[in-house]
Amino acid sequence: MADPTNTPMPPSTPIPSGTPRSTSPAPPLPDLAPNGLTSYSHSSAPLVKPRVLHIGDPVKYNFETYASFSTACDIVRPSTPERARPEFVKALKEERWGRFDAIFRPFWGTGGEMGQWDAELIGLLPESVKVFASAGAGFDWADTKLLGSRGKKMPIPLALALVYFYYYFHSLYSIFINKHSTEKGIIYCNSGLAAAEAVADFGVAMIISTFRHLPWCMTAATSSSGPAFKDCHIRATAISRNLRGHVLGIIGLGNIGQQLASRLRHGFGMEIHYHDVVRKPVSLERTFDATFHETLESLVRASDCIVLCTPSGPKVITRESLAWFKKGARFVNVARGSLVDEEALADALEDGTVSTVALDVHAEEPHVHPRLLKFAGDRAMLTCHNAGGTVDTHKGFEELSMRNIMAVLAGGEAITPVNMQYLVRK
Repeated sequence: MADPTNTPMPPSTPIPSGTPRSTSPAPPLPDLAPNGLTSYSHSSAPLVKPRVLHIGDPVKYNFETYASFSTACDIVRPSTPERARPEFVKALKEERWGRFDAIFRPFWGTGGEMGQWDAELIGLLPESVKVFASAGAGFDWADTKLLGSRGKKMPIPLALALVYFYYYFHSLYSIFINKHSTEKGIIYCNSGLAAAEAVADFGVAMIISTFRHLPWCMTAATSSSGPAFKDCHIRATAISRNLRGHVLGIIGLGNIGQQLASRLRHGFGMEIHYHDVVRKPVSLERTFDATFHETLESLVRASDCIVLCTPSGPKVITRESLAWFKKGARFVNVARGSLVDEEALADALEDGTVSTVALDVHAEEPHVHPRLLKFAGDRAMLTCHNAGGTVDTHKGFEELSMRNIMAVLAGGEAITPVNMQYLVRK
């Protein structure tokens, strides 16, 4: 799927005075003293500032943090033509930007001109790269597993030789590795934490929409048709429901899922059920009286409204899982369009298995599935990947990306890593 379309405000857009800073976590800045963030130049002993490849627009919001960031790091920003894939590949091969230590992409709207971060691009990155920090929650445009393992395959004869070398010359091997090797793999950090509040707020509106038929009510009111107004007034009332007491099934109880659970439980009286790959601590479940389901099927069968909050991955809403929906259940997607079989969802809407949907994301953005478009203004609330799109979110993206890089390059822990399970360590 292409980059989402909730781009940051353009440079010409005035930012209201007093706009609050992002509420994303802002831990103390890492040690920025001369010995705090340093790396070796590729020639000899002198220590130099680590180099950061900044892809995309200049920083727009967090100038104080950027001052610390740019003081501690040598920031190199490729031009727009250099970010087009053919030229970007050429530049990496030529080592045009030297041996940089980190990649910084603070905005969704720019910095992705080179396309997918796949084996071709990852394989060309210098061994010095330790961290890739990017705006946004999703990362289906970057192979984070390959980044973690660096994606370079060792020739079989060489691998066998090294195994032989390891077993028969272990002591020599250990000395060599301890002296010369560095941590392999690149930590990928997303900025989903900065978007959680905005997405959860938007998600609440979408969930309400599925119970109260808001697209229908809005379309009828603006149709300039008296009969349409009266028809909606009568018939929408007959099928609308309060949220209280209904079961909200959350697929993926991460930061966004937890904020949704808190809002919908305490603000609207919904019953919270969830499914995740790992059960959350009981202490967390108690904060919104959540019920855990070990299987997706169990959750779906119990829920009156399903909201999808998982990161990118294989499809979750499929023809099989749609068959588990209660007749007339509702569906909300604030995750990724690629997680949904849209043909199957259109079938479920047509046969009444699903009564209403609210979809902020779509598989072929910026295009909406034509069969789902038929339900717009009636049984479907369709938006343009807007859930996370606020000034506050983009300020948080920018801030969190810089802090992730500074933390890693200072020898600390990344704040929001997503691929630590794949990281190859020395």
